[in-house]
Amino acid sequence: MNANYMTEPLIFIIESVFSLYILAVVLRFLLQWSRAEFYNPISQFLVKITHPVLKILRRYIPPVGKIDTSSIVLALGLRMFEDFSILMLKGFTISVGALALYSMSNLISLLFDVFIYAVIASAVLSWLNPSSFNAVSSILHSLTEPLLDTCRKFIPDFGGIDLSPLLALMMLQLAKMVIIPPLNQLVSLIS
Repeated sequence: MNANYMTEPLIFIIESVFSLYILAVVLRFLLQWSRAEFYNPISQFLVKITHPVLKILRRYIPPVGKIDTSSIVLALGLRMFEDFSILMLKGFTISVGALALYSMSNLISLLFDVFIYAVIASAVLSWLNPSSFNAVSSILHSLTEPLLDTCRKFIPDFGGIDLSPLLALMMLQLAKMVIIPPLNQLVSLIS
């Protein structure tokens, strides 16, 4: 067997494991930031799988106001390690500054994706069973309601049809299209 044969499965394993844990850290950060219900089963799951590492980091990295900086540092550090490992396996080299910027771009993209999927899921749940309350709908409401409330200020009432998710999705996608490409171009200039 040649090394290239094993490279793709190894990259798949690294991406899967790191991406899932990074997503858990980012979700925990967002749920803390949005003050989601702490005793929600989803919140409890995220706390339990991220707490051991964050407990250590919090000794050295204090929060800044309402922002849990240790979660941000952990997510960025894990993302940098994942990106470095994958680039190394593919045979690419990158400077530390370019790697940090590339990983930051990937994290920002993940944040946009989390909000995009949360808005979609929240809208779909509101159409299917608008009066139900469960762990998922509670989390989605906590995460998306500040954004949707802002969008509702710019959209007139259309007789019970809430178009704020549509405006929120357009704004999120537009912001992603405006922010991510310049960061990626900066990475290519630095490296």
